[in-house]
Amino acid sequence: MPSKSTHQEKTHTITVLKGDGIGPEVVTAAQRCIEATGVPIIWEERLIGEFALNKVGSLIPDDTIASIRKNKVALKGPVTTPIGKGFRSVNVQLRKMLDLYVNLRPARSLGVNEKYPDIDIVLVRENTEDLYVGIEFPVGEALTKQVIDLVNGNKLGKISDDTAISLKVISRKGSERIIRYAFDYAVKHERKKVSAVHKANILKCTDGLFLKTFNEIAKEYEGTVAASDYIVDNLSMQLVSRPEDMDVLVLPNLYGDIISDLCAGLIGGLGVAPGANIGVDCAVFEPVHGSAPRYAGKNKVNPTATILSGVLMLQYLGEEERAQRLEKAVLEVLHERKAITYDLVPGRDESKAVGTAEMADAIIKKLK
Repeated sequence: MPSKSTHQEKTHTITVLKGDGIGPEVVTAAQRCIEATGVPIIWEERLIGEFALNKVGSLIPDDTIASIRKNKVALKGPVTTPIGKGFRSVNVQLRKMLDLYVNLRPARSLGVNEKYPDIDIVLVRENTEDLYVGIEFPVGEALTKQVIDLVNGNKLGKISDDTAISLKVISRKGSERIIRYAFDYAVKHERKKVSAVHKANILKCTDGLFLKTFNEIAKEYEGTVAASDYIVDNLSMQLVSRPEDMDVLVLPNLYGDIISDLCAGLIGGLGVAPGANIGVDCAVFEPVHGSAPRYAGKNKVNPTATILSGVLMLQYLGEEERAQRLEKAVLEVLHERKAITYDLVPGRDESKAVGTAEMADAIIKKLK
């Protein structure tokens, strides 16, 4: 048995945002598994998403933001962004409000997809810039015409009047901090290579700036971490044909969103894909998948992605031993295939599956 601590353990106060749809089920499953590691936690529950809008009239209530800023860490479920009102995306807005500039999405083989048994990729996605800044000019509006006239008048191109426009925004500051985070992550976790993903052969100003910044920063890590780069379309092919060659990938926002879903497919789907949003002052941990409202309340969906997001949260809190134990318990349950949800069962045979809560029970049993 481990020896008793000579000092009182730190109690972590964590904001918990259960979100919409299947969010409450997968977050509750994750909370139970995290608590089973023995880590002292006080959960401070707050509202977000469509449920929050219906209850208090705001998609992201002020007291939700205040709680995250105070506690510095949050565990979040998926949310539904209402169509036709509010933000374009609750998730994007939350990341902007808290300046969570890092979207960390590990993709590791878990024994679920036998076609790709040797994947261990970490995606470091820039989380605040690119097309996701949401600066758009709708077709036919006066301001859109001004932009079109500016471009056409300066002979920068020929844009027709029936055009909608979105701005792709890449800054040196935004590029520097995400690229440096990727290299520092590689050093800390003893990874061998960081690769920039871009389309600088075509987008010479925006992606060109991202790649130029990458090459400058890479020189600081020579002899410690290798550096390379991939054009994003070529990377997509390489990920399908030789994913075992990939290590740490650092990407602008849009490419990161798309490529992380591709990598999730390689390891077994969004149900096993965890995520973390990290800034200078705080971090929010959440699964990559959506709220899947049609499955809400059915005790059916896979909690693995949220539980593994909890593993990332424990690591962030410095609870490395407990994080390792929880990850090991998840892997054991996945490998045994006796207590897994329907999406993990070959052929999706529901008669051989268990529910969300029962899969969490099996993981908790491994921790005892």
